[in-house]
Amino acid sequence: MRLLERSFYQRETVEVAHDLLGKIVVRQYYHHLLAGRIVETEAYTIDDEASHSHRGQTHANRAMFGPVGHAYIYFIYGNHYCLNAVARNQNHEAGGVLIRALEPINGIEFMKQFRGITDIHNLTNGPGKLAQALHITKALYGIDLTQKGELYIVDGQTIPEKDICAAPRIGISKATDVLWRFYICDNPFVSRKS
Repeated sequence: MRLLERSFYQRETVEVAHDLLGKIVVRQYYHHLLAGRIVETEAYTIDDEASHSHRGQTHANRAMFGPVGHAYIYFIYGNHYCLNAVARNQNHEAGGVLIRALEPINGIEFMKQFRGITDIHNLTNGPGKLAQALHITKALYGIDLTQKGELYIVDGQTIPEKDICAAPRIGISKATDVLWRFYICDNPFVSRKS
């Protein structure tokens, strides 16, 4: 499958979040290929109070200010990692798209081992779950998602507009009214339906 090019991420963050639906996250873990189709995302821009970049650049969020198409990975709630793709147009200093949920398509048995569960529908239906299932840690922070390696994103299917739902983002206390969470409406691997 074709790697998503850097130009894909060099657009409005919200537009990238929408268009990442149907694309495929690939994790090369030693000799094992794990992959899942993106079924849910959230957009975060620098002028968004809920974004990690809103208060300016720090050591922790520096990837959001770096080149587009790279991974911004952070640790949350003291127990899991979250994967973001850096995405923004040239008029913004920072931006990223949180990958909220995947539909597992390859390496499912290894994902089950990493998660310690057998229920496929509970495997990657949340940002922390998918990071654990794909063994994504801070060691992959800043990795170039446009190059084939340990972690990258490839083109998948284009989701028809009628099948895409927009909703408020989850787990935030600011900017709760914007509809910047996108998901494939009837997909059973979405973390939460609105």
